[in-house]
Amino acid sequence: MELPSGKDVIGGIGKGLEKGFEKGIERPVVLAAQTSEKTLGGIGDLSLDLFAAVGDVTRLFGSVCERLAARRWPVRQFMDQMFEIGIKSIGIAMIASVFTGMVLALQLAEGLARFGAKTYVGTIVSFAFVRELGPVLTSLLVGGRVGAGITAEIGSMTVTEQVDAMRGLGADPVRLLVLPRVLACAICFPLLTVFSNILGIAGGMLISYSELGISSGYFFETATRSLRAEDILQGVSKTVFFGLFVALIACRQGLATTGGTEGLGQSTKVTVMVTLVVILISDFILTKILMMLF
Repeated sequence: MELPSGKDVIGGIGKGLEKGFEKGIERPVVLAAQTSEKTLGGIGDLSLDLFAAVGDVTRLFGSVCERLAARRWPVRQFMDQMFEIGIKSIGIAMIASVFTGMVLALQLAEGLARFGAKTYVGTIVSFAFVRELGPVLTSLLVGGRVGAGITAEIGSMTVTEQVDAMRGLGADPVRLLVLPRVLACAICFPLLTVFSNILGIAGGMLISYSELGISSGYFFETATRSLRAEDILQGVSKTVFFGLFVALIACRQGLATTGGTEGLGQSTKVTVMVTLVVILISDFILTKILMMLF
């Protein structure tokens, strides 16, 4: 038996290393391609779901406007929702606004004292609350509470087929379930914002008097002197849209709930997350638009 020469041995080793090297490179490349494909597929599915959700909310808003124009308003359901959304949310709005105003006054006093401008605390607190803090803070807190409640209520009716039963009996779920909640949110959010603005400024006034030695009369004078009607209108008008967004998203999630109690919990969680994100994003867009208009 003839033994292979050294040249053949070295050539065989070289070919083996070459094949191993090619396989070692080929596998990571294939894995990277598969990962990229999955990532792009996930992004595509997420985009399709997003566009579908936007379409559902837009169509639901059109249905609400149609029922609203028909002037067959469910007055009793509307008053019930005004109580649930408005009256029951006063506590959380009051606590948040008062303590936020107090903290804001303390922080501003410490910062402005370095420049000898402590007397401008009232001006800044009132301007910040009326233009931004009051509307956004109130909408975030109340929107999370209200949105979760609406989704849970309508979602439970959907998974137990009560909504289908309403349609079978000739009743209109949009008129009886969605319209009262949309109207109540669009009305209650601005009212709660005005209430929060007053309490937030009052909290700043209390801290300015007790901790900073600024008289209540001077605080109130500087706060009101710096505000214009446009400032109040810009802050309050944004909350009408915030209320509409919260109600429409929550109602859409409730009507689209499937999968029993597990699906209901998932819909409620999605509602809270989406409403918070939508409020923050729309706040910038609406602020930019209103600043151009006023």
